[in-house]
Amino acid sequence: MYVHQTPVGVPAPVILVAGLVLFALLVMIKSGGPSDEAGAKRSRLSMLGIAIQVLGFFAVGFGDVTIGYASTSPAALEQAGVTLLLAAITCGVFAASKRALGRNWSLVARTRADHQLVTWGVFAYVRHPIYSALFVWVIAMAVAFGHYWGLILAVPLYWIGTILRVREEERLLRAQFGAEYETYAGRVKRFLPGII
Repeated sequence: MYVHQTPVGVPAPVILVAGLVLFALLVMIKSGGPSDEAGAKRSRLSMLGIAIQVLGFFAVGFGDVTIGYASTSPAALEQAGVTLLLAAITCGVFAASKRALGRNWSLVARTRADHQLVTWGVFAYVRHPIYSALFVWVIAMAVAFGHYWGLILAVPLYWIGTILRVREEERLLRAQFGAEYETYAGRVKRFLPGII
């Protein structure tokens, strides 16, 4: 089914692609020193959550991009500015989160024998800042590509995958840290400081 896309200028998609390259580099940078993988506990359900989140990204990213504005038009510059802001928020929050996590960071939910409960940095404000940042990226994709209608499917898919991953991560953290994690979870919201 073809859904009419909102026209965009060239700068917004270019900024989004540059942001994606930066994000990929941030993911690839090694965090912290060696960790004790002995006794590591991983979650296979976390991989399912990742797959569902990726479907959400495809829902908003897939389709034609209609270049309808001159690169220096007010509309194109506005889209570029919003895309730049959203991409910067995503990359900035991810970089700060990964730095705070250090060697605890992992793509798939897992805990290790030497795992630490990270409650400092951005984790002093939200328990899952990376997922909040990636949701901002979903919005950035809609703006940069003019795929606002894609949000109808992308948003539910992204949050279904996220909730699945969060439940698995929190299950592992509760098993490892018990009351310490419960105290932290009672004090710090999951996604938005003081709200959600």
